[in-house]
Amino acid sequence: MPSMLRSKGHRARAALLSLTLALLAGCGGGGGSDTPPAAPPTIDATSISAVAAADPGSTLPAHWQRGVFMEIFVRAYQDSDGDGIGDLKGLTSRLDDLKELGITGLWLMPIHPSQDRDHGYAVTDYRAIAPEYGTLADFDELLRQAHARGIGVILDYVMNHSAAAHPLFANARSAADNPWRDWYVWQNSAPSGWSIYGSNPWHGAGSNGGSGVGHYFGGFWSQMPDFNLKNARVAEWHRDNLRFWLNRGVDGFRFDAVGNLVENGPAAWENQLENHALMAAVQGVLASYSQRYLVCEAPGQPRRYAEADSCGSAFAFGQQYDIVAAAKGDTAAIARVAAYRNTASDTLAGFASNHDGFAGERLWDQLGGDGARMRLAAATYLLSSPTAFVYYGEEIGMAGASGLSGDPRLRTPMSWTGSTANAGFTTGRPFRALSANVASANVAAQRDDPASLWSFYRDVIALRQSLPALTRGQYGGALAQDTRMQFRRTLTTSAGTDTVWVGFNFGDRAATLDLADLPAGMVLRRLWPVGAEDVTLDAQGRASVTLPARSFAVLQAMQTP
Repeated sequence: MPSMLRSKGHRARAALLSLTLALLAGCGGGGGSDTPPAAPPTIDATSISAVAAADPGSTLPAHWQRGVFMEIFVRAYQDSDGDGIGDLKGLTSRLDDLKELGITGLWLMPIHPSQDRDHGYAVTDYRAIAPEYGTLADFDELLRQAHARGIGVILDYVMNHSAAAHPLFANARSAADNPWRDWYVWQNSAPSGWSIYGSNPWHGAGSNGGSGVGHYFGGFWSQMPDFNLKNARVAEWHRDNLRFWLNRGVDGFRFDAVGNLVENGPAAWENQLENHALMAAVQGVLASYSQRYLVCEAPGQPRRYAEADSCGSAFAFGQQYDIVAAAKGDTAAIARVAAYRNTASDTLAGFASNHDGFAGERLWDQLGGDGARMRLAAATYLLSSPTAFVYYGEEIGMAGASGLSGDPRLRTPMSWTGSTANAGFTTGRPFRALSANVASANVAAQRDDPASLWSFYRDVIALRQSLPALTRGQYGGALAQDTRMQFRRTLTTSAGTDTVWVGFNFGDRAATLDLADLPAGMVLRRLWPVGAEDVTLDAQGRASVTLPARSFAVLQAMQTP
């Protein structure tokens, strides 16, 4: 199912990319020309030079990766200069807001110069910052300020493909004997029998006004040609690019589309064995730096890519659907959520939605604006996932944009205020339509309200961060009964054994959960909801906890040696 939905998502992404470039060209925005220059451009030596590892060290606390990340679309987060486009200085100005929320990591969607001039996944320069976002100096300042607050920063990295406008591809496309030709995937004539996401992935070098001979492979879009990652020089160049950023102090990477790195035929173009070797080599690069983190997008096989001989960490794709369904009271989904961590690695990062439509609409839209259900969904993944990712705006219940469809609907400017003109995002005209509920769901309206959704996220994040057992303990005791679910995590250190029990009632009426197999006679301190009575276990280590409708509880037991 995740793989099928992934395919639908990428068909939508391809259509969106074509539309974006057409619109940009029509308004003079410069989406990047489809036509390479008559003579291929000179390759800038600094963009392909070897980069040696030079670890600047890390000031982040131990286990910072086992925290809560915010996924941020820089273009849509905060504008600092009034041009209607979010930028790095704007993001830097919001670090205190993120710190107050309890965020310990940022995932920045692509910030490199790109042909699409929007989402950034059509990269034209892997060692630079998109001019509309700022400069390398601005990025260095963002890193410095984030690290001063104990916040790590990971970058989106696209190894599968470049933009067609990238100088390397412009050279490769220009002639069959060009020295950069084998950096991409070519055939003299288009092979037959191929279909990826419903389209033929082979594109003529002379199509779209281009020059050259042969056909190149672009699984996502004709303007995103795939690198030939079987070429060792290409793979090493990508690792040099990673070292370029790691040497500046970047704390890691989110890797895009790792299931699509290598193709071996029309029936063997996804999740090939070579992909894992490539990602293991990337892990090796990060291992030569202190406290770095790698997480991969692999919707088709998240568990496989989370293994140590591959990415080592991946997003828990597929589970997000069950989390949302569980919040609606779906008993089958509740059972799957409870059982998930019995077999899934703790290196699988939890989330509820992200920037791609195939992963689901914004949480507000999926749950019809039901605040209680949104809280349940958030608590489910925040309390069960050692590493968790919040999609910007989720913490205030941002809705998708009215009048937009596809992925742009999900990537609207952040709602800092209730202004229906600019949402406090910019002093100018926002680059895209605002969230449909900006007037009511915004940071200014919620920040000082202890009963708001924003305050809920802050409090739950603070709770999980105060309990090492939740992020580093062993998962066990998972049980689902109709609309009830419970699990516990146990961490043993020199200070003793810390057990945290978490119970949910996803139903519409009060329900009782039975605790068992815990130390007899022990008192479990009630941490959530705040002010509720503690629970004492009987001589057999049992107790019962009654939860109101659509609520959850967190209890802690600490045994000293």
